[in-house]
Amino acid sequence: MTKQQRRRIAAVVVTTAAILTAGALSAPFASASTFFPWHRSSSGSAAAGCADVEVVFARGTGERPGLGIVGSPLVRAIGAGLSGRTVVSHAVDYAADASQASAGPGATEMSSHVAATAAACPGTRFVLGGYSQGATVTDIAIGIPVGRTRGTPIPAALNDRVAAVVVFGNPLGIGRQTIAGRSAVFGPKAKEFCNTGDPVCGNGNDFGAHLRYVTNGSVQQAADFAIGRLNG
Repeated sequence: MTKQQRRRIAAVVVTTAAILTAGALSAPFASASTFFPWHRSSSGSAAAGCADVEVVFARGTGERPGLGIVGSPLVRAIGAGLSGRTVVSHAVDYAADASQASAGPGATEMSSHVAATAAACPGTRFVLGGYSQGATVTDIAIGIPVGRTRGTPIPAALNDRVAAVVVFGNPLGIGRQTIAGRSAVFGPKAKEFCNTGDPVCGNGNDFGAHLRYVTNGSVQQAADFAIGRLNG
């Protein structure tokens, strides 16, 4: 990623952070681990106290700790579409600061959480995802180096436990790159959303495009993709 591209992303995310901090698009706080009690495990594949599916999501720059404006409806949609299975979520615990340097530590937290849960719950499958800088967190966690920040990827032995990867407004697109093009392992499992004109992922100039993933159907499309992967 060039210096000009980094400056472009920084300008957009600072504005995004200002909007989110002001509460214009803020979502209700979502704790780091959210359980959907209307789902009950029927597969018998998970150990006691473990879920069938866990959605691990990284919020965007400037959002309050939790799943964020994109992650919260995504988890609800996946849970609603997996009747008869338990679904939980984990909000990646990272700074999500405007410098983007927090993406590396965020990726390490995502990877560490997946590894710990996978060890404790041998039947649990994962959906990974992120929005904006959270998409960069996800890129790094699945083994795609991005920019100057570094993090620890998910152990290769757990690749098969990841059913799907969904990202929104991924800065990887600034360099005309995609997860599909960068990862032979996770590319076939990935669904990437970049709205037309989004300056964070597509070299556009429509700042509002970076904020429309919640309202334009992308979240439901991502949920449907993940559900399809989990049912496959």
